[in-house]
Amino acid sequence: MNLTDLADRFGSDKGSSKHRYTELYEMLFRPLRDREIRFLEMGLQIGGPEHGESADRKTTDLPSVRMWLDYFPRAAIHGLDVSDFSWFTHDRFTFHRCDMDERANIAAVTQALPDFDIIIDDASHASHHQQFGFLELFPKLASGGLYIIEDLRWQPEAYERDGITKTADLFRGFSERRSFTHADMALQDAFAALAPEISGCFMFQVRYEKKPKDQVAVIHKR
Repeated sequence: MNLTDLADRFGSDKGSSKHRYTELYEMLFRPLRDREIRFLEMGLQIGGPEHGESADRKTTDLPSVRMWLDYFPRAAIHGLDVSDFSWFTHDRFTFHRCDMDERANIAAVTQALPDFDIIIDDASHASHHQQFGFLELFPKLASGGLYIIEDLRWQPEAYERDGITKTADLFRGFSERRSFTHADMALQDAFAALAPEISGCFMFQVRYEKKPKDQVAVIHKR
């Protein structure tokens, strides 16, 4: 089964019923399918504080994780979320709990993580969460690896901070000018320090149509 078939089978919104991200991912990930890669996804189930629920909510499924475990039969899959998914056990899955609202929290978790070949941010979609995650985790990406940020066009009111540069604007600017521009100069400097390690940055619109807002950023590491 290809990745879209698996997304639909396990109920992931990355498949044909909603976002269609798997059409892109099938092209990017197919050469890695049978390799012993390390894979990290942030955000494991729809819901949580970004939708007004408690971080301690009862979690019931990890549709994308199930999809990745099937698609990558030799991969070590890691999952990170603000809610608890430690009940899910699999010999190739490791769970990490983290509140991404503070960069220090991500840095603390990152110390125990291995290097990854693929990282996907499908967590809260708050701009500062995405940016803190990238600054801490992009250094954990192996050379030639892919860092992907999903759902750039939507930010949750519960988390989004006033005055912060949107992640879509940040990476769109980099894709056009090869430099980062950010309202927060400290964050701009932090992104600029990572820029030499980026070999390519590609932006994809909603459902791959030309007019809608940017939806996905794919960043390739040298």
